[in-house]
Amino acid sequence: MYIETETTPNPATLKFLPGRQVMASGTRDFADPESAEVSPLASALFSLGDVTGVFFGSDFVSVTAAQGTDWAALKPQVVAVLLDHFVSEAPLFAGGDAVGFAVPAEDEAIEDSPEDADVVAQIRELIETRVRPAVAGDGGDIVYRGFREGVVFLQMQGACSGCPSSTATLKQGIEGLLKHYVPEVTEVRAA
Repeated sequence: MYIETETTPNPATLKFLPGRQVMASGTRDFADPESAEVSPLASALFSLGDVTGVFFGSDFVSVTAAQGTDWAALKPQVVAVLLDHFVSEAPLFAGGDAVGFAVPAEDEAIEDSPEDADVVAQIRELIETRVRPAVAGDGGDIVYRGFREGVVFLQMQGACSGCPSSTATLKQGIEGLLKHYVPEVTEVRAA
């Protein structure tokens, strides 16, 4: 088995492609070792010591290292953990089921107004068809968190969370796209 590695716009994050499916549906972002306890793979990656974030996409794993970490030393360790996991065909999650792990907690979302249903549907479709595939290409994901008074709230995950260019992605890329297709959108903000 060969695991391909790609850089991301976030210099602290590398994207690892095992050449097979990682998540059957959705994504999962682990920001700390405690949240990773539900996944033997994420836990093993955090146990390397310099790992500060793990993200599972459909066919990739993004790993974020602590500031000042030497990727030349950490990368072979990450590849070894990934190889062990995928070659052994171990489950991604304890219990082997990822149901419910891909969706962030509802209390983090902003409740959409029923009169905005058509606008929200347009925003969600654009995010799903245009934005998420591009963001996944960079080793991350973006989650719709709500729409209120012209403002779209989005959450960046994986390589995109904490990336130096994430503000530019939100403001110049995503905001421009949404404003163009959905005139009711006046601004995009990180949630």
